[in-house]
Amino acid sequence: MSDFTAHLDTFARDNLPPDDQWPAFNLDLPELDYPARMNCATELLDKMVAAGHGERPLFYTTSETWSYGDLLEQANRIARVLVEDLSLAPGNRVLIRAANNPMFMACWFAVAKAGGIVVATMPLLRAKELGAIVDKAQIGLALCDERLAEEMEAAVALAPVCERVCYFNGSGAPGAGAELEHRMAEKPTDFVNLETAAEDIVLIAFTSGTTGKPKGTMHFHRDVMAICDCFPRSVLKPSAEDIFIGSPPLAFTFGLGGLVTFPMRVGAATVLLEAAPPPKLIESIERFKATICVTAPTAYRAMVDQARHYDLTSLRQCVAAGEHLPLPTFEAWRDVTGIEIINGIGTTEMLHIFISAAGADIRPGATGKPIPGYEAMVVDEAMNPLPPGEVGRLAVRGPTGCRYLADERQTSYVVDGWNLTGDAYKTDADGYFWFQARTDDMIVSAGYNISGPEVEEALMAHDLVRDCAVVAAPDEERGSIVKAFVILGPGNPGTPALVEALQNFVKQTIAPYKYPRAVVFVDSLPRTETGKVQRFKLRAMELEPAARAAAG
Repeated sequence: MSDFTAHLDTFARDNLPPDDQWPAFNLDLPELDYPARMNCATELLDKMVAAGHGERPLFYTTSETWSYGDLLEQANRIARVLVEDLSLAPGNRVLIRAANNPMFMACWFAVAKAGGIVVATMPLLRAKELGAIVDKAQIGLALCDERLAEEMEAAVALAPVCERVCYFNGSGAPGAGAELEHRMAEKPTDFVNLETAAEDIVLIAFTSGTTGKPKGTMHFHRDVMAICDCFPRSVLKPSAEDIFIGSPPLAFTFGLGGLVTFPMRVGAATVLLEAAPPPKLIESIERFKATICVTAPTAYRAMVDQARHYDLTSLRQCVAAGEHLPLPTFEAWRDVTGIEIINGIGTTEMLHIFISAAGADIRPGATGKPIPGYEAMVVDEAMNPLPPGEVGRLAVRGPTGCRYLADERQTSYVVDGWNLTGDAYKTDADGYFWFQARTDDMIVSAGYNISGPEVEEALMAHDLVRDCAVVAAPDEERGSIVKAFVILGPGNPGTPALVEALQNFVKQTIAPYKYPRAVVFVDSLPRTETGKVQRFKLRAMELEPAARAAAG
């Protein structure tokens, strides 16, 4: 790591893992030969406008269109507000809270331009989760969509280190949720971007681990550029004429890359939908004549039956990530659209997709092969490579990698320079990687990572719950669902009404998508002699019916 930094606030840099806990990095590709000083906002936005893309459309929404020039002007105005009015210092963390809309990304680029560190959060997060993020990253300033103010204010009460919230997308009246726009109106449209180091941190992306404690993954300016110059360049191969569309939240690194930075790298456009359930997504593909769709396998499954009722002839590429792409989904989508979905695996720690395949290289059912710039292997517990056909842990390394914010779990994610993703894989004789399962207690449901222990904690806060355990249960539509085994206090019958009450309770405690879609009342839970719940036994119980059904 370079000694030079433009950050005056060195909190994030000071809380990087020790050098000996870093993964090995591969920057040998010519396109990854970045200068020592680089700001990703300059590369993706300012230089694109300077190259003549200023009038080209960038963001389409259901109500407006922003050009590259529009985004540059708005980001510059916000950057001035941050520096001149809100006293942002380089290296300060700024929380951004909004749905997928142009102002979200104007804030994102403004923070990067000013040398700040973006901490983007999903609209569905509750105050408890937001407060934990604010406290972990020591965030003093938040930019928040006014429509999400209630949970934001509650989070600030829990984490008073956040001293300032500036709202936008409000009613337009001063003090009514449009403070940012009112301040922007007084600013000129030019801004001199801070000359950050390529290895200055620009993004802390939070992901929940098996314990439910938030993990902040820290990424450099060069990391943001590296994901644009690897998967899109070698696999997706977009052009300036493409129109991207999809459903991942921009707070997910999957959405940030697939819906914003990938198209911007080539001068393409993208459709931003604040909500993109499958019916809305497929209708919008037709409406905007989108050419590249980026979403979770669950959405493709849901859209199969509707596909015949829409004109999808504009589509030329479809990308799936966030969970394993089942072969039946791949085949059904291909049969109805003629398009073979590009499968891929990426993690928040790695920032984006690192194993994939497209076109003639697709092997249905497999994830693919490591993309140029990355290496991957399947290893045993001692980090020995396993031969084809044997299931083990997925290990990967490349131009990006895991650097947790002050977290002891760094040593279990990075071993001998390799990133261990928590996935069980096997390879075949031709070098293709085949997903088998998750190796931890993370539940992947409809593309969302859900921590079982976090759901358990929410359930245990209910007065009638004495104990519980949460695992993944197979589900044809969502891949997996959250299933809770609940022990009630004496004299409380387990009724359907109580199931609904517990589900609603969880929805009000943590993000609603994490609630247990199945609840079973039990008298006891399997435990070790030391009292630890044996979740693997519960998972095995859930997998047995699916295995019998598959065996026919």
